[in-house]
Amino acid sequence: MKITGGQVFDLGQGFVSRDVCIDGNLISRTCGDEEVLDASGCYVIPGLIDVHFHGCVGEDFSDATPEGLQKIADFELSQGVTYICPTGMTLPEEQLTAICKNTAAHRASNSGGAEVVGAHLEGPFLCEAKKGAQNGAYLHDPDVPMLQRLQEAAGGCVKLVTVAPEQPGSVEFIQAAKKLGVHVSVGHTVANYETAKAAFEAGADHATHLYNAMPPLAHRDPGVIGAAYEVPSVKPELICDGIHIHPGVVRLTFDLFGKERMIIISDSLRATGMPDGEYPFGGQMIEVHGNRATILGHPETLAGSVTSLMGCLRQAVSFGIPVADAVRACTYNPAQSIGIDGRVGTLDVGKEASIVLLDQEDLSIKKIIFKGQVV
Repeated sequence: MKITGGQVFDLGQGFVSRDVCIDGNLISRTCGDEEVLDASGCYVIPGLIDVHFHGCVGEDFSDATPEGLQKIADFELSQGVTYICPTGMTLPEEQLTAICKNTAAHRASNSGGAEVVGAHLEGPFLCEAKKGAQNGAYLHDPDVPMLQRLQEAAGGCVKLVTVAPEQPGSVEFIQAAKKLGVHVSVGHTVANYETAKAAFEAGADHATHLYNAMPPLAHRDPGVIGAAYEVPSVKPELICDGIHIHPGVVRLTFDLFGKERMIIISDSLRATGMPDGEYPFGGQMIEVHGNRATILGHPETLAGSVTSLMGCLRQAVSFGIPVADAVRACTYNPAQSIGIDGRVGTLDVGKEASIVLLDQEDLSIKKIIFKGQVV
């Protein structure tokens, strides 16, 4: 297949005019005489990668059902999100184990939809004061043997774990997680600057939904945000749904950290793609009105988003983030952050041919190609 006539995403140059050649499931150097896809008037971008979301279309990753995970994968692919690292909640170890086993089984089944590249354990190693929508009954201090058991249950595909670094044993946990091939994100925390800086210097390389569920950046206590900024290996997540972060702060954060570090996430819930109403979430109930989700009876407590990652990309652009920078934050940067950038995240020769064509006017999806096949 040859994709021609579009503006093609390039990591170094933004967008360039060139053809994209596909041979089998990979991007190739030369195009044959086979199918030609006209991308005139379109941006040609890599398939999106969401490393932090909980569910959609009535299903939640934490339910650990094969049918639910398949529905999630199918919906995400339909939204141009071709690689997913769905996220578990703060739950008992028994349920976390079921989540991990379900992930491993789904990966082995190769049953279609977006590829589940791994799992993100957002809990249970968080702090009570900033648990947000997480269930405090199941919070747990950082526990290396528990993480080892969960990684074994997942067949080695736990890619990311969120930790509040003020909790006992956090530095040792971060160091052990790295040896298990798990990236550590700092989040749901009241950590001060010194504690957060120690965590990042120990190897934590993410910040979970920056600004949300952590102390604010203050001129006498820069906290997690200031510490993250000072360690170049750290990539901060932003929920760009128009609810969690003010547009001015989105622009400021891209300028502060630079386009090379930013990760846009959806943090989407099972209510994504569903009508307004009440939905279960991590042992609690949430209520959804429009694109705002809150804990039932606590309208001030946000509970994730109901916007897909593609919707968040569009929001970021509407906030003034250049299209190429928003695309990078939804593709290459998240791929790099969990160690899968060797095969996905750009349109370079040899990468998997997972590609989305977006209308240059409104960023609507015109075509989705997944591993060389038109969806």
